[in-house]
Parts: sequence; C-alpha cells; structure tokens
Amino acid sequence: MPIVVDVDVMLARRKMSVGELAERVGITPANLAVLKNGRAKAVRFTTLGALCEVLDCQPGDLLRWEPEPGAEDAAEEGAAEGALAVGGDG
Repeated sequence: MPIVVDVDVMLARRKMSVGELAERVGITPANLAVLKNGRAKAVRFTTLGALCEVLDCQPGDLLRWEPEPGAEDAAEEGAAEGALAVGGDG
C-alpha cells in the first residue's frame, strides 16, 4: 500500500510503549498494532486526531505516501495510451 504509517517512529521519539499509547488514545493495543504495522485499510479522523494529540505531532508525522514499485511505469504507460485523465473542466 502506498500509504506508510510511521506510528512506531513517533513512539520511539516519545519513548512511549504501544500499550501506553493505546490506553491514552482509547483504542485496543491490537487495533493500534494493525495500524502501526500497515495492515489497516482506514483510520478515523477522530483516531488520527487523538494519536496526534497524545504524540504531540501532526498527521503528516504519522502518515506518508510512497509510490508502489512499478507504479511509475504503469502511470507512464497509461498516459502514453491516453488512459490517464487529470483534472478537467467538466
């Protein structure tokens, strides 16, 4: 998945355990582990906000985008074939 979750980086910077963060945010350690390990399909803004509050950070400190391997080649092929539409007036 091109969205990378850096909760573990912020945990290390704050010298905080997963259990402590989960308790302070109000989610289970298991659900935090799913998010932390990049297996989550979605995150609620309320959860993201609570994580930012507890970790004293911005959402961009926890989430970042990385292209998937081969994604650039596929995008270039699509653009060459006219299959990639960006923007538009309609």
